[in-house]
Amino acid sequence: MTYLFSRLRACVATFGLALMLLVMPAQAQEQRWVQIEAHRDIETALERAALIDARLGNVRGFRLPSDWYALSIGPYESEIDAFTVRRQLRAEGAIPADAFVSNGSDYGEQVFPADGAAASPVVSPALPEPEAPADDAVSEAPEPEAEPEMETALPPPVVTEPEPAPEETLREAQASERLLDRDERAELQTALQWFGFYDMAIDAAIGPGTRRSMAAWQEDRGHEATGVLTTRQRAELLDSYTSELAALGMETVVDERAGISIDLPLAMVQFDRHETPFAHYASRDESGVQVLLISQEGTPASLFGLYEIMQTLEIVPLEGARERRQNSFLLTGQSDTLRSHTVAQYRNGAVKGYTLIWTPERDDQMARVLPMMDSSFAALPGTLPESAGQASTVAQRDLLSGLTVRRPEFSRSGFYIDATGTVLTTAAAVAQCGRVTIDEAYNARVIARDDALGIAVLQPETPLVPLAFAQFNDRDAPLGAEITISGFSYADVMLQPVLTFGRVEDVQGLSGETGILRLSADVREGDLGGPVFGPNGAVIGLLTGQLQDSTRQLPSGVNFAVDSRAILEFLNGANVSGATLREDVIVPATTLTRIAPDLTVLVSCWN
Repeated sequence: MTYLFSRLRACVATFGLALMLLVMPAQAQEQRWVQIEAHRDIETALERAALIDARLGNVRGFRLPSDWYALSIGPYESEIDAFTVRRQLRAEGAIPADAFVSNGSDYGEQVFPADGAAASPVVSPALPEPEAPADDAVSEAPEPEAEPEMETALPPPVVTEPEPAPEETLREAQASERLLDRDERAELQTALQWFGFYDMAIDAAIGPGTRRSMAAWQEDRGHEATGVLTTRQRAELLDSYTSELAALGMETVVDERAGISIDLPLAMVQFDRHETPFAHYASRDESGVQVLLISQEGTPASLFGLYEIMQTLEIVPLEGARERRQNSFLLTGQSDTLRSHTVAQYRNGAVKGYTLIWTPERDDQMARVLPMMDSSFAALPGTLPESAGQASTVAQRDLLSGLTVRRPEFSRSGFYIDATGTVLTTAAAVAQCGRVTIDEAYNARVIARDDALGIAVLQPETPLVPLAFAQFNDRDAPLGAEITISGFSYADVMLQPVLTFGRVEDVQGLSGETGILRLSADVREGDLGGPVFGPNGAVIGLLTGQLQDSTRQLPSGVNFAVDSRAILEFLNGANVSGATLREDVIVPATTLTRIAPDLTVLVSCWN
């Protein structure tokens, strides 16, 4: 009997709850308001409502059961929407700090706007309307004891809720997560990736990787790390993501002249000019961010020439990762004041890519911008007109006009002596240098040096594969023989070595020194360190130039070189290999003209 009575009581309670939900207005069940103010008299409430509505819009005024008047913004379809608006307006200082989210259950007659329908009046005993006193009857106001007590005249206490309460349980969060569609799941992964918590593909599948990233985000934000975001946490994550995107102004830019489509942070950069091979996007509002879109006709040689030349630009700091692939390259740089990231590729007769430049305080933002630029980059038909040509035939200032080129302290010549890119040069080329480069693109270190002979051996930090390397002559140089000197006569002004012709005047120094060749040839400082070829195409020496003597000035055509046999002896002592040309082999002049530039390199000293 007791059991039946209990069941009957439960049924009655359930029926009563269902009846309550049926008669409860829809607004009270679903809609939410952001209540910002309450006023005791209607005149003040209407005045304030008009002012706030002019500034914020969407303002409504309602009579409360206490006969006060509430001013609210809304309605909003969900609690999350209302809390999001409240948080944003509070952050902007547009509403009081004690504004709170209300379900409108105590909102009665709508008083503002005057022609609006009542929001969701709660059925309750009607309170007598106070009679308005006549203008001349102020002195006849009712006695104080006739007034309602102060406690009943005050509005209900406002309880500020910092967050919707209560928070979803884990099971409720899992249930709400299951309602997300594919686009919503992908957006969560994108936001997690933006903040550095997710580094996998955006596949809209919430698997172990996504769970780990969610837990990491929760832990970082001070939430319990369950790996399942609640409705409120998803809103917080997406709100932060949207706000950052707005701050960067990421938009798709289609540059039809350059033939490139890419997402750029247009809140930080703005188009400046086209100047082949670049489309320049300059900093906006001193953001410290710049973008170059790379576009030019060319060949793989153009790509690699660009790779080498860009490393001489001031926008590419010396330190950073460099990677040259078959048909593309990656070039990064970082210093105390600047960062840069360049990618370029050769495809279908065109070289295209981009460079992002920024200052260190933008590191976190650019770490998020770069993946978006990279994933959105698309090469379209067409290139910038009047291509500057291949780097091997055009001066740097023509190819990269409009950009400041970083120049070395000085440059000399050198030449490859083996298949891994080991270089022989003059000792003076590497003296007191903070950094030494080969062809201004590859860092190198000195592994052997002989100041008496005036020669040094360089080893590139990354092994190279030269197209050719020197074959030394291991016999006496023929007196009076015609010679060819290969060197960068004009340093880094020209990107190809110059061939200078002359002859061997003597096989010893002016005072009879051995291991030295005296030459008759008109050379420049940039040629020093370059190879001296004999008539059969073998290297018979390394050009060292004129002897340094402050008391004498030799004729301009008198120069000297270290003899090849002295070079080979030095290399053997330093455990560095040096190949020799067989006696029966002769390299024709036409072949020598072709291979001399392949084995000659520019050696630069940087400080």
